[in-house]
Amino acid sequence: MSLHRPYPASAIQAWDHETDIAVIGFGAAGACAAIEGALAGARVMLFERGSGSGGASALSGGEIYIGGSGGTDAQRAAGFEDSTEDMAAYLKAAGGPCADEAKCDLYARESLAHYGWLKEQGIPYRGNYLPGKHIEPVDDSTLMWSGSEAAWPFCDIARPAPRGHVIQHVGWGGGRPLVDLLESRARALGVEVVTDARAVALVQDEDRRVVGVVVRIDNVNRFVRAAKGVVLCTGGFVFNEDMRRRYCPETFKISSPIGDQDDGSGIEMGVGAGGDAIHMEQFFTTCPWTMPEPQAHGVFVNQAGQRFINEDCYHGRVSRVAVDQMGDRVYLLLDIAHFDQPLEMAGITIAGTGETWEEVETELDMAPGTLSATMAFYNAHAAEGRDPLFHKKPPILTPLDQGPFVALELNFQNSYFSFFTLGGLRTSVDGEVLDHGGAPVPGLFAAGRCTSSLPAWGHGYSSGLSLADCTFFGRQAGRKAARG
Repeated sequence: MSLHRPYPASAIQAWDHETDIAVIGFGAAGACAAIEGALAGARVMLFERGSGSGGASALSGGEIYIGGSGGTDAQRAAGFEDSTEDMAAYLKAAGGPCADEAKCDLYARESLAHYGWLKEQGIPYRGNYLPGKHIEPVDDSTLMWSGSEAAWPFCDIARPAPRGHVIQHVGWGGGRPLVDLLESRARALGVEVVTDARAVALVQDEDRRVVGVVVRIDNVNRFVRAAKGVVLCTGGFVFNEDMRRRYCPETFKISSPIGDQDDGSGIEMGVGAGGDAIHMEQFFTTCPWTMPEPQAHGVFVNQAGQRFINEDCYHGRVSRVAVDQMGDRVYLLLDIAHFDQPLEMAGITIAGTGETWEEVETELDMAPGTLSATMAFYNAHAAEGRDPLFHKKPPILTPLDQGPFVALELNFQNSYFSFFTLGGLRTSVDGEVLDHGGAPVPGLFAAGRCTSSLPAWGHGYSSGLSLADCTFFGRQAGRKAARG
């Protein structure tokens, strides 16, 4: 058996299980694919290598990126009118050179209806708005700014609106109850769930159609016939060091991978069956504790004392651009009016202090006239409400002129830069796995982080894009598979 080479159907003497759709992976994508398949009348078996549902979805904040069509109830109640055109334009800008414009357009059109579908599955939303910059709500608030919508250059491309919609849940970690509710719905619809079952190979017939999957249960290979298709929802490859070295070597600059058994197995099976893997170099990273207020008022510089980003954008964009800088660290500069001790788990240390920026510059062993000139230029223009270099905006744009001053060190290896991969199988808007020529691989579908989809570019990621992608395109894949 091999992840890289499908098992021939002709070699199977007897099938151990027969179903219409076999879903591999029980995170949000797998759950939504199974739900839609069952709603369409198909028999669905869902195989999960762990002992229960979860995946990376259950490790998330439970935030889903939703908007368009005039706005959700939470957006409208807070005074935001969110057009489909603005949402689509932002999604394309956030996808950068990797954007799948057809998926961006489709999701922008269908996002509000998707919000309704989530509610129908039992996902609760309080419906209120939480202003300001936050990592996640610590109460049960719904609507928050979860990306760079209000920051340059995105605010010049699309009218800003907050689109992060968080499940009603007190405290961080709303992903777990979100997956629990989707699991309950799938089971109620008759989806047969098999846990501790690891997919080891796809099965193809002589026409190269995927007709099943081989799963290892209790150390025995079991053959599963899937009459209508197989849906891969297996996550990314952040825990596969060989794949990272081949495709995404920049991730070795940082050291806190996040996920749940994301070993790239689904991607490798899909490629082995003829699928095309794209944008495999892309990844998301963040050191999120740098961006909640008041730290967002600070200035980031690299080891040469130069700014490189407008600090009012999303913390993941700040962190991703930081990792692009030369050397092994960057610094967050603050004055006493905006300093707040970072959480210990962030691994952020104080690298330099001083009564003047020249003193801080000296403590950091920077060349005279580098950091101090950066801050003199920044403060002079911030006092006028301008940032001619990076277009940071008031009220977060403010002079840092109240000493003493401090430089916080974000070390790529020692500070907490969580990361996960974004590249994966190329899929259609219906979740079909596509080959190098753009044609569907018959009988094979995929969704979530084993695909390259809405959250395709680490420099433009927004919180909630992955769960939006997993839930919506998981549904698309399940519906298309049910049609056979």
